[in-house]
Amino acid sequence: MKFLKQFCIILFISFLGEALRRVIPLPVPASVYGLVLMLAALASGILKISQVRETSEFLIEIMPVMFIPAGVGLMNSWSALKPVCIPVILITLITTVLVMGATGVVTQQMIRKEKKKNERISD
Repeated sequence: MKFLKQFCIILFISFLGEALRRVIPLPVPASVYGLVLMLAALASGILKISQVRETSEFLIEIMPVMFIPAGVGLMNSWSALKPVCIPVILITLITTVLVMGATGVVTQQMIRKEKKKNERISD
């Protein structure tokens, strides 16, 4: 029963994301709205992590299975993808390196900021 309740909470937030997508005329997917709503609910304390932990862990565990249909679809449309394969691979590699670099820089800045904060507290 606990899993059903947790799953219903996650589905309700996803539904709210769908509703927001229809109300707000921005080119943002409903899943992004749902994720923002979930983050806001967790950060504000409206929703506790313990209220969705087990079901969310289960959904994360089965996530790779959800990519199988997309992979099969790509294999079926190889003839259409073949001409753009090289540009897509290049774009993927370049953006991956840029995201990794940006993530590293932001992480280093946050670590330095935390160290400075801890040094001020200890002085």
